[in-house]
Amino acid sequence: MDVTGIKQRFEIIGNSPLLDRALDIAAQVATTDLSVLVTGETGVGKEFIPKIIHSYSIRKHGHYFAVNCGAIPEGTIDSELFGHLKGSFTGAHEDRKGYFEAADKGTLFLDEVAELPLSTQVRLLRALETGEFIRVGSSTVQKTDVRVIAATNVNLHHAIKSGKFREDLYYRLNTVPITVPALRERPGDIHLLFRKFAADFAEKYKMPVIRLTDQARNVLEHYRWPGNVRQLKNVAEQLSVLEQNRTVTAETLQRYLPEDSPLHLPVVYDKAARGRDDFISERDILYKILFQLRSEMDDLKKKMDLIQQTDLTQRTDLMQRTDLMQRTDLMQQKDLYPASVSGTMLSHSVHEHNNGEEEVTEGEILPIETVEEKQDLSLNSLEKELITKVLQKNKGHRKSTAKELGIAERTLYRKIKEYEIE
Repeated sequence: MDVTGIKQRFEIIGNSPLLDRALDIAAQVATTDLSVLVTGETGVGKEFIPKIIHSYSIRKHGHYFAVNCGAIPEGTIDSELFGHLKGSFTGAHEDRKGYFEAADKGTLFLDEVAELPLSTQVRLLRALETGEFIRVGSSTVQKTDVRVIAATNVNLHHAIKSGKFREDLYYRLNTVPITVPALRERPGDIHLLFRKFAADFAEKYKMPVIRLTDQARNVLEHYRWPGNVRQLKNVAEQLSVLEQNRTVTAETLQRYLPEDSPLHLPVVYDKAARGRDDFISERDILYKILFQLRSEMDDLKKKMDLIQQTDLTQRTDLMQRTDLMQRTDLMQQKDLYPASVSGTMLSHSVHEHNNGEEEVTEGEILPIETVEEKQDLSLNSLEKELITKVLQKNKGHRKSTAKELGIAERTLYRKIKEYEIE
């Protein structure tokens, strides 16, 4: 069972050592019943790994189910996974088997496992450890023999620290970690994949195969491909359909490659660390940048607080000295001009209102609360603007928008409602 045979069987294109390593681990672990956690950015092709494991395992004659945990509403996820009894909730008109029951003796692939609610994570942990589960609305414990393979594009270490993912479930799923490399980490495979896609689409649409000039190929291989293989395939299809000239130049290709967002900032990448399960995904980089910004704002808040306290002390001292000078001057003036200056006070930078409150007119400093509000508003506005632009780009198609943003559809729905996006 070599890597070359696996590539031929599943039509996997590429000669990258990182890709070969992922396929080799999948082949080795297939003969066992260990749980596997597949990690990698969106669009890299993580779904091939569980298919390979199932096909080479002793369960290959059993059922194979792939479940997208992020596409199932939170209120029905337990029913989907573990089943329910008739009448257990509104709409439960009959008994229904869940995936754990239907996949008995087979393999269950849980994609976007990080999107599971915490209550479902508890039930999943029990099913993994004991093979036992309970249907929704039932009190009868049932047994199942299912091999679970999970996948995610989320950094689960961050999710654990933020309280969104259970640490015990992570270690139960992560018995064998497999990391699928991003397309930009295997630049030698980019042109091979493009040629394969171009040939497939030429056959599909009955037209000549498109070809790239040397300059266009250079552009292709140096683009960062945030959408990975999925994005490359889309570009190949667009070129195949829309371009009448079947030789594509660099200028033509550039029109089909979206400019990198300002959020895609360069980061230091440790190749020696590649393969660990805590690699940094694009979305995690964005979160890291936002956390850094928040940390910097906190530091700024402390500095402003210190400046405000120092300035207040200086102003108080100035006011006291000014008041003393005014009183002294007034006493002197009363002796010289008692009638003309009676009851007057010199006015400097501090004015007194009728209600007795003092207003500082020079060197005004915004309250710290205002800075915090502006900070939160900026971050929320950034996220709202990003979601709005991608929705417009996809003509309101939410499933495509969620895929491009790298988030679950349920998360996108919540954000749209939260920001009141039309």
